[in-house]
Amino acid sequence: MEIDYKLLKEINCKQGVVRAVRFSVDGAYCLTCGSDRKLKLWNPYRGVTLKTYEGHGNEVMDSSASCDSSQIVSCGLDKSVILWDVATGIPIRRLRGHAGPVNTVRFNEESSMIISGSRDNLVMLWDVRSKMLEPVQCLNEAKDSISSVRISNHEILTASFDGKIRRYDIRVGEIYADYIGDAVICASFTRDGQCIVVSSADGIIRLIDKDSGELLGEFTGHVVNNLCLESNVDNQDTRIISGSADGKLWIWDLVSQKVVAKLSGFKSTKHPMVSLSVHPQKNCFLATNGSNILMWTTST
Repeated sequence: MEIDYKLLKEINCKQGVVRAVRFSVDGAYCLTCGSDRKLKLWNPYRGVTLKTYEGHGNEVMDSSASCDSSQIVSCGLDKSVILWDVATGIPIRRLRGHAGPVNTVRFNEESSMIISGSRDNLVMLWDVRSKMLEPVQCLNEAKDSISSVRISNHEILTASFDGKIRRYDIRVGEIYADYIGDAVICASFTRDGQCIVVSSADGIIRLIDKDSGELLGEFTGHVVNNLCLESNVDNQDTRIISGSADGKLWIWDLVSQKVVAKLSGFKSTKHPMVSLSVHPQKNCFLATNGSNILMWTTST
């Protein structure tokens, strides 16, 4: 089945370099994290800024919207995690437990917990509903910076520059670690929850069976250049998607492991394609390129 990718939108976010882009849980909105210390809420289909959130003391590195879209959590180089009220734009809470810049942050599925990962090698869990300013738990197994955190309904998946991915099963209190070898720059679950997509600094994206740790496929060709490039699967678990230092979004067929597309904006660029976000319900995705975000959809 051939899939064509159509570039729908290219939006200049006017917030310096966009460090991350994230769809909301329902896919109606998106968040952009800027090197200008600002966080923006968008309607990406119309290219309209809905609100700007100011309060970080340095670059904003990641953000996540709550399940009911009433709150946002963000993190940055200022070592802080901020919980925002979406409507008012006012910070509800500043969480300052990390000793280093915070690279990555997520809500759990019920948005009752915040999970943050930092260059201090720690993953911290924060209770949204309590007024506590200290983390309720600290995961300290990593020996180097945390590059990504992903959450399923009962698992926390972390990637670290120490070359390992770690899966924390909250139901049974177990940790499972897989040694990848090179620094891991991104790890995410496939949509069916059976596999993990792992990007590492050696320029290889690996598809790993979650339970057995078996290597199911390798995807190569894109350019890493010591960047933290995000990868993911598409909405139907049929394609692997990754950013690349050559300014293109690379797409591979999951089964054949062949490159099926290299997507770029309306004009060529020297900026790398770093962050990406896949729509929760349909085959549509966003990626960052310098100060721009780009949106593609598929026509089968």
